[in-house]
Amino acid sequence: MGMLMRSRTIAATFTALALGMTAACGGGSGGASTGALTAKGPIQVWLSNNPEEIAWGKAMVASWNAANPNELVTAQEIPAGKTSEEVIGASITAGNAPCLVFNTSPAAVPQFQKQGGLVALDGFDGGAAYIQARTGTAADQYKSTDGKFYQIPWKSNPVMILYNKDVMTAAGVDPENPPLATYDQFLATSRKVVSSGAAQAAIWPAPTSEFFQPWFDFYPLYAAETGGTQLIKDGKATFNSDAGAKVDNFWATMYSEGLAPKEKYSADSFADKKAAMAIVGPWAIAVYGKDIKWGVVPVPTSTGKSADQIYTFSDAKNIAVYTACKNQGTAWSVLKFATSTEQDGKLLEMTGQMPLRKDLATTYPDYFAQHPEYKTFADQASRTVEVPNVSNSVAIWQQFRDEYSSAVIFGKTSVADALSKSADKATQLAGQP
Repeated sequence: MGMLMRSRTIAATFTALALGMTAACGGGSGGASTGALTAKGPIQVWLSNNPEEIAWGKAMVASWNAANPNELVTAQEIPAGKTSEEVIGASITAGNAPCLVFNTSPAAVPQFQKQGGLVALDGFDGGAAYIQARTGTAADQYKSTDGKFYQIPWKSNPVMILYNKDVMTAAGVDPENPPLATYDQFLATSRKVVSSGAAQAAIWPAPTSEFFQPWFDFYPLYAAETGGTQLIKDGKATFNSDAGAKVDNFWATMYSEGLAPKEKYSADSFADKKAAMAIVGPWAIAVYGKDIKWGVVPVPTSTGKSADQIYTFSDAKNIAVYTACKNQGTAWSVLKFATSTEQDGKLLEMTGQMPLRKDLATTYPDYFAQHPEYKTFADQASRTVEVPNVSNSVAIWQQFRDEYSSAVIFGKTSVADALSKSADKATQLAGQP
């Protein structure tokens, strides 16, 4: 999907979360009786409304049903509503959620868990071991605060810097090896792009106030600068630090010099060739590949770390088992089937999105040999950082964005004050129920 459509989709997806998901009932961690955990029989699952994922989902279900006629799966798109998360939250409240949702946002998991809507996957025989074997050490960041998994890491779109080779050429920059590794190099290249008139902007991240916007400007660079540190660790904010200040000051310079505009672009600045670069995931290859001669590099760091040392934001979607499900034994079996090596390979082939499993590139060597344009993203997928799985996640990100906007984008307050104030508030919120 294009950047504008992707932004609107994210905005719609999380509106209900920003409002606090007031339909929540119950509270505390979700669970299931021993009988439900092992019960077998028909189940219903919801798929995302992305056409490629729907095609994969229908094929996966057909394959399962052919081999398991006594445990038939019925699949449908997530029902229409103001937001996907609002629909899921309402179904939890009503007690009629499906058994599996193949579009569970990590940012929503703490709220859904608080509603009592999610089953701890650790309760299934070998549940935690399966997740850790498939995803590796990266799985740990998807654990909830009680140490259990209420989601299985499924697929990601690790964000990187996509650049327009023709724009770089017009700016007098080497299109095959543009200097973008360090902050100083990125700034110098950006100045050439804008001063030459090759593009209106070097890069044009959304300067708007939605709580998820840091995932596509601050957070990828912070993950890279810190070697994979989350915004919150052990219940405390991590970003009021030298690394946080370096990232903020880099972006503040981009904005103050007009290299990144302070105004929102109403369409897709990269597609319209108004910006030389964009922070995007592998979904962008299918969107821009036919119209733009592009290259891709990791997000920059202050010292220019080598690519194999750089982390970034995962932009993941996961799968959860919901407590309304009566036949959770079948749900768990289907979940494992859908995340098997075979089905993950088909997901990769049909959508271009990266299954969240360790050794991705070596697991599917034929695919990456035939689609070399995805290799860089596949390598990056092994080093990703997720949003913290903590209470009040949305509120934490929103107050962070508000302080960031004031200091970094609009220069109304100092970076030091913004980081300090935001970190104190984030730690306070993370410690509340």
